[in-house]
Amino acid sequence: MKNQIQKMNSSPSCIYFLGLIGSATFYISNAIGFWMGVVGFMKALVWPAFMAFELFSFLNN
Repeated sequence: MKNQIQKMNSSPSCIYFLGLIGSATFYISNAIGFWMGVVGFMKALVWPAFMAFELFSFLNN
């Protein structure tokens, strides 16, 4: 049997990580208190959902 090397593409996870850092920076820098910063970090974890919602809302009009 031949040894098969499975090549994994890590581009989407890299883009997600960069988006996570950027959105966390945005939300935390705009927070007015500690707990708002925590909520901002939670929002940064799910930023693709916000982006998809806004995109579909825009396309619906």
